[in-house]
Amino acid sequence: MNEVMKQQLTIEQIAEVKRQMGMYTQGVQDIIPVEELEGKVAKAVMENRPLKIKLGLDPSAPDVHLGHTVVLKKMKQFQENGHIIQLLIGDFTGKIGDPTGKSVARKPLTDEEVKYNAKTYFEQFGKVVDMEKVELHYNSKWLSKLNFEDVIQLAGKITVARLMERDDFEERIALGKPISLHEFFYPLMQGYDSVVLECDIELGGTDQHFNVLMGRHFQEKFGKDKQVAILMPLLEGLDGVEKMSKSKKNYIGIDESPQEMYGKAMSIPDELMKKYFKLITDFSPEKINIIKTQLDSGKLHPRDAKMLLGKTIVRMYHGTDEAEKAEQHFISVFQKGDMPDEVPVIEWQGDNEKSIVDLLVELNLLNSKSEARKMISNRGVKVNGNRVEDPNVQIAILNDVVIQVGKRKFIKIKR
Repeated sequence: MNEVMKQQLTIEQIAEVKRQMGMYTQGVQDIIPVEELEGKVAKAVMENRPLKIKLGLDPSAPDVHLGHTVVLKKMKQFQENGHIIQLLIGDFTGKIGDPTGKSVARKPLTDEEVKYNAKTYFEQFGKVVDMEKVELHYNSKWLSKLNFEDVIQLAGKITVARLMERDDFEERIALGKPISLHEFFYPLMQGYDSVVLECDIELGGTDQHFNVLMGRHFQEKFGKDKQVAILMPLLEGLDGVEKMSKSKKNYIGIDESPQEMYGKAMSIPDELMKKYFKLITDFSPEKINIIKTQLDSGKLHPRDAKMLLGKTIVRMYHGTDEAEKAEQHFISVFQKGDMPDEVPVIEWQGDNEKSIVDLLVELNLLNSKSEARKMISNRGVKVNGNRVEDPNVQIAILNDVVIQVGKRKFIKIKR
């Protein structure tokens, strides 16, 4: 915000700009450029005009997990301040596939897959933002109308050298892996979306850095005001290494059961606790700082911090009562060693006796015999509450036998 604009604002308006900027800059990885963001917010406050905030989604999978909520929470802040949320569903670009972070071209989605995934997105996003106040856009509305001449003209507004700045493209060429020509058009189309929507700000994860900046590039080429890019940090999953992802099986889904959410939260690596509190809870910055200080000093044990986090996550997506029940279930089953009240039951039609390794795989408790043997060697398998020490042991399969794997998997066999 320059001095000329400051002089045009009242004291109350300056305070409002400062308040909003404090919210928007909290927890972000990068703002490009931050000066323009402050200028846009100041102009919006001065003119009493809402900003247009874009979040683009290619519905490649139907499940929303906590990693998605990092960006959704930032979007909610803008919404609460009266700004317009433009939720863009890439029903056209989704059929091409975003090459971001991929070593090979992504498999295109069908129309049916895109529509199904988009529908589930809407339902789940409603747990974070007010979907009744969201503008929904589908980029097929304008991208499908472009003829070949339009596409050539769009491609003429960017150089090959600029496109090759993408890390994933550089890596694939260095490794001798093919890049299909159509993959170069994905960032062009995402940039053109921003031209059509005339958005002021685009949100995304740090892995979308290149694509989001395409919006600024093409808006400038089309003579429009350039959007500001707000990039949020990526949330590592339960493995503590990879980005949270359903394909990596390291995620906590916001539609999962309270008990499953709480139990998964207890497996978050200790070193990620502070990041999770910062990025995915609804705690105030002051409370988060207190938790960080207590963790650093040892006053707050990581186990107790995880229990607080687990209870908070369940409360945010299932309510206070379910959060209380999930915590009591965890304490009863996993701290006291009690059997859960509800155990999945399977009707057994097979042999009267089976090796524990074969049984674990046949019940789909583990994916392979090697995984089963490893789990047994790690003392993670129990039969009727008794730990199995020998992977070669034969199990008599009687009525009401309970098999337990790890802390959260139980199956009762009925005959």
